[in-house]
Amino acid sequence: MSVLHIINKSPYDRSSLDTCLRLAQPDSAILLIEDGIYAVQKNAAAAQKVEQALANHQIYALQPDLEARGINPDNMIDGIALVDYDGFVKLTTDYDKSQSWL
Repeated sequence: MSVLHIINKSPYDRSSLDTCLRLAQPDSAILLIEDGIYAVQKNAAAAQKVEQALANHQIYALQPDLEARGINPDNMIDGIALVDYDGFVKLTTDYDKSQSWL
């Protein structure tokens, strides 16, 4: 069963991203939204974990949340795909299950 894991908490405030990366199966995807978007930045504390996760998971970032937090897409880790709200909805239908990490 393929799962879309949705992370909305900052990797600097909560362990949601770490727990998700540890438990997510290789056929699953990860969508970073709200403050979870901070995990997309190159050279940030979470960057190495996210870069390693890209080997096994497709990782997406919600573009409106990226813009709302003033993060330049040029500062994103290579390989992360940006999606808009329509893309978010499509992802929820593309995967068998969605898991939100709080």
